[in-house]
Amino acid sequence: MPTHRSIPMRKCTGCNEMKPKKELVRVVRSPEGEVSLDLTGKKPGRGAYVCRNAECMAKAKKAKRFDRAFSCEIPDEVYDRMEQELKNG
Repeated sequence: MPTHRSIPMRKCTGCNEMKPKKELVRVVRSPEGEVSLDLTGKKPGRGAYVCRNAECMAKAKKAKRFDRAFSCEIPDEVYDRMEQELKNG
């Protein structure tokens, strides 16, 4: 009997669609309170996921969804840095 591996699904904070975890980018708030992109998926801390496009990042920023997910206010500079990393990486 073949083994069936389930694909981990996560919800994008921008478009609210369930997608395979590998298609999304993890945004993490470290124990020190720093918010950044986690392209490896290995950083410690609280995570939230977003699609790899600027539209979903803009939707999440506008609706303050990361602020809600991490229970803290995130400055615009952090969003700008994450959007830049998303374009480059």
